[in-house]
Amino acid sequence: MRRHLIAAVVSAGLLVGPAVPNLAAATQYHSYRQHIRHKRHMNTARRVGIGAAGGAGIGALAGGPVGAGIGAIAGAGAGVLYDAHQKHHGHN
Repeated sequence: MRRHLIAAVVSAGLLVGPAVPNLAAATQYHSYRQHIRHKRHMNTARRVGIGAAGGAGIGALAGGPVGAGIGAIAGAGAGVLYDAHQKHHGHN
């Protein structure tokens, strides 16, 4: 029962998350360079966070709470590798 509940919550978050508008206030940058630097850091955080969340969800389904922790670490590592790959190819 608990696994079904966790799977339902993760699935709902993945479905609803992209549909929610960005609620952050508009940021004014002094230069284009500051904007790009901020954008690169945000992309890195997003990629690592998505990897960690996906790994935690899969780990929770497979191994319970301990599996969720291990999956989150593995997913974050995969997110870092994917981010380095994207940056190497010039995709911020």
